[in-house]
Amino acid sequence: MTTMSFTAKDVQELRQRTGAGMMDCKKALTETNGDLEAAVEYLRKKGIAKMEKRGDRATSEGVIGTLVTPDGTHGVLVEVNCETDFVARNEAFGAIVDLVLAQAAGSDAADVDALLASTVAAQGAPLGEVLKAESAKLGEVVVVKRFVRFKPAAGAVGSYQHHNKKVAVLVEAAVGDVAKAGHEVVQKLLREIAEHAAAMNPLALDETGIPADVVEKEKRIAEDQARQSGKPEAMIEKIADGKLKAFFKDNSLVHQPTVRDPKKTVTQLVAEKAKEAGTTITVTRFQRFALGDA
Repeated sequence: MTTMSFTAKDVQELRQRTGAGMMDCKKALTETNGDLEAAVEYLRKKGIAKMEKRGDRATSEGVIGTLVTPDGTHGVLVEVNCETDFVARNEAFGAIVDLVLAQAAGSDAADVDALLASTVAAQGAPLGEVLKAESAKLGEVVVVKRFVRFKPAAGAVGSYQHHNKKVAVLVEAAVGDVAKAGHEVVQKLLREIAEHAAAMNPLALDETGIPADVVEKEKRIAEDQARQSGKPEAMIEKIADGKLKAFFKDNSLVHQPTVRDPKKTVTQLVAEKAKEAGTTITVTRFQRFALGDA
């Protein structure tokens, strides 16, 4: 039986010096018989010790990925960043995005830090360490910027990813018959709504979700425009209210005319498809990620 010629403290020091993952550090120390300097050189030759020196590089490229479970009851949306568009279009980077999606879907992590700390079963290491190792292989910094998970107690989730993978949307709906969450009609509907949201970028689901400061600003603008056009003061508020209603219609998802059929609103489309699916469907929320958005 071979005795290790290094300690846990040596592994920790090597990790701090190189930014490499625990398993990579153990392997490097094993290969170099516990020689720290030789282990650092070993990791550099493998390209695994580059992370710390690359840490300040800009990660402005990447992919917005989506995953919805086969039963249509659980969905995840993530933004994973890298340094160049070339790498973003690389199959290896796509595999990293898929890994992050699977980890986000399978864990109960509430934020990015918790997600990175969660253990990837196949590797037996935290996601953050796995990503460091994969990043070294790619030669670029890889960052999980944000994610959102929809898992309604009694509903369905659908998604859409634009062909350039720079924009994607997750949509959630309450469904009367939960068994139909994965029904073809329901999933096709939610995908169409997600595609619509990707194209139209609505401010909120409905008027109640539009921030109060935005509403106040629009009202002031409408009132000023009415005054400048010479309308009587007694009519100003009524005119402003009318313009606000138009603003709500234009910027609320459920009230917008659909991209595919402008003669039909999203609400009308939902009612039509709910009847076809034989259950009630109510869109409850959506999340749109565009690469680089805050």
